[in-house]
Amino acid sequence: MSDLSVTRLTGAVGAEISGVDLNRISDSQFETLCDTLFRRGVVVLRDQDFSPEAHIALAERFGEIDVNRFFTPVAAHPMIAEVRTRAEQNTVIGGTWHSDHSYDPEPAMASILVARELPPYGGDTLFASMTAACAGLSEGLRDTLSGLSAWHTDGSFARSEFDMGKDAAAFRPPSLHPVLIRHPETGERAVYVNGDFTTRFDGWSEEESRPLLEYLYRAVTQPQYCCRVRWTPGSVGIWDNRTVQHFATADYQGHARLMHRITVKGQALER
Repeated sequence: MSDLSVTRLTGAVGAEISGVDLNRISDSQFETLCDTLFRRGVVVLRDQDFSPEAHIALAERFGEIDVNRFFTPVAAHPMIAEVRTRAEQNTVIGGTWHSDHSYDPEPAMASILVARELPPYGGDTLFASMTAACAGLSEGLRDTLSGLSAWHTDGSFARSEFDMGKDAAAFRPPSLHPVLIRHPETGERAVYVNGDFTTRFDGWSEEESRPLLEYLYRAVTQPQYCCRVRWTPGSVGIWDNRTVQHFATADYQGHARLMHRITVKGQALER
């Protein structure tokens, strides 16, 4: 491949990286990839000939793999989760704004998604920058949120129509995280609540929390904070779960889609 280049997807979030073969990525290229990921929230690399073994090797370069306890694992590769949509489905897994594993005490740092089977159209993923959204809040609201923490739970899987909550042993107690976090690498502040897994502010009831949480869910996913990734054969997408939320679009009914995902373990989040 040619020399590495980085192209922004939108003003707020996302970048495409070209000139890199992920099977033979050098130390300097990996450093650029990480820096771009932390600064832009999500990176996309096209035309990768990427085996499950290479997928695992790349993830382990970022850190320890965090095996998802709700998704079906790939046969012979239990560290990789299947994100599968069957042709007869009308809804899709991940079809709401969320951040992977925010329900864990040490949420996943990164997710690495590989396109395996794609529909003839649709199936894009939207990403929203929680750092840009944080900067867009009023100073008064940021001051209010700076002192708050919120509870996150995996309980939504028990209500999933995809039978993801069949194993009762998979569920864990709720986790408490700051509402505004600081990225451990860049120091940037980011909003850290999402509609799938956040239930209430610490010390507040769910009823009291709901109006402000719902406002935040709308505010942080406004179009100016977002980008849209169109998947093509050989696409690999990597995103930072501390600084972006994502949304899988359900616009390809009648067609199947299969993605392979690995999440990488993170660390406790701080203000």
